[in-house]
Amino acid sequence: MTWKQTTKSLDRFYSCLPYIIPMSAVVIYGGILFEQFPLLVLPFTPLIWFYLNVMTFPVVPVLRLTLELFIFLGLYFFVVRDNNISYFIRFNAAQALLLNIIIILVSIVVRLIDQISFLSFARDILLNATFIGINAACIYSIFRCVRGEYAEIPVISEAAKYQVR
Repeated sequence: MTWKQTTKSLDRFYSCLPYIIPMSAVVIYGGILFEQFPLLVLPFTPLIWFYLNVMTFPVVPVLRLTLELFIFLGLYFFVVRDNNISYFIRFNAAQALLLNIIIILVSIVVRLIDQISFLSFARDILLNATFIGINAACIYSIFRCVRGEYAEIPVISEAAKYQVR
C-alpha cells in the first residue's frame, strides 16, 4: 500500500520508533518462554531494559500507569492526530497504539483467568501467544517500515487507517 506518498528515510526511521512501546510492554509475557529457552532472552535484552528502566521508572504502580497513559495519549494526540506529520508516521504510530491496546485487553483477561486456579494452563498459552503474536506483528511492521511500505495487519491496519483520516 504505497499509494499515499513516497517516504523519506527519516520518516521510515520515525515510523519504526512507536513499535518499541508494544514490544517492551509484551516482554513481561515472555517469561514462560524465557525459562524454557534461555537464549531467547538475548535479543530482547534492550526491550527488557527499556521496560524496567523507562516504563516502570516510578515504582509506585499508580504513577507507572499514569506514565503509560501520558505516553499513550501523547502519541495519540501529538502524532496520530497531527496532520502536519506525514501519513506514514501517523499510520504506524496508530498501529503501534492499537497493538498496545491488545496487550492491555489481554492483561485484563489474564487477571480474570488468575481468579480461576484450574485455568493456569490456558493462562500460559494466552501469554505465550500474545508474546509471540505482538512481537511478530511489530517485527513485520518494522521490516515493512524500513522498506518504506505499509504493514498490513488484517484488523489492526483497518482500525489504524480509520484513526489517521
